[in-house]
Amino acid sequence: MVDNRYATAIVIGSVLSLLATVYLSVAVGTQHWYQYTSPPAVGEANASELRSLQEEFMDGDFDEKTYSDTLFRLNGTMGLWWRCVLVPTHTHWYKEPDPKMVTECVSFTLPQQFVPKYKEPGNHNSGEDLIRTYLWRCQFLLPLVSLGLVVLGGIIGLCACLCRSFTPTLGIGVLHLLAGLCTLATVCCYLAGMDLLHRVSVLPEGVDGSLGWSLYLALISSPLHMMAAALLVWAARSHKQNYYRMTAYRVA
Repeated sequence: MVDNRYATAIVIGSVLSLLATVYLSVAVGTQHWYQYTSPPAVGEANASELRSLQEEFMDGDFDEKTYSDTLFRLNGTMGLWWRCVLVPTHTHWYKEPDPKMVTECVSFTLPQQFVPKYKEPGNHNSGEDLIRTYLWRCQFLLPLVSLGLVVLGGIIGLCACLCRSFTPTLGIGVLHLLAGLCTLATVCCYLAGMDLLHRVSVLPEGVDGSLGWSLYLALISSPLHMMAAALLVWAARSHKQNYYRMTAYRVA
């Protein structure tokens, strides 16, 4: 029989785990990890250039310099699987009244996620930038690993409930700890990758970049997973120690 304290800890840990998983899933599926604020078009020549960038962007070209320049100039947002730009619904880019803006997105395909990065974006002769390449690959693989660990922990927990066993709780806590570390590593890889990108790609004048709410969701999910892990590990170890003390008392 499980003490009420341990049962309460498991319930709270399960709720925290569920919240963290929902937050991470939303973060992975949305594009607001990083966003740019760009100045509006100021003339027909500028509008024609922006329109050309939009057309190239929507063609799905994965050349890093091409889509990065478009994100810089068109209020772009980027996530782990999506890149989006903010464009007018009609052809009037700068005339008054201000045009109604809509978001157009293009997804990264799985093969594109493994395309190498170069020391000079767009210049394949500059040599592969191994640091940026592996940061990019880690930032989309690690959250999938994190979600996989949580799903595995949930399956083990369900089996433990059906078998009425408290033993797997410690292992489930360790899985949640690893999931939290993977999520934290995802955020770190993303931030490091964006910083390195901005060092080799100078932002146009008047363009500002900022972190988006999707990244903050992922950042919040990491400590939630770790708190769930702490509760589960505490419940498992305390229950085990209490069980051994009770057994020793009965033998004595």
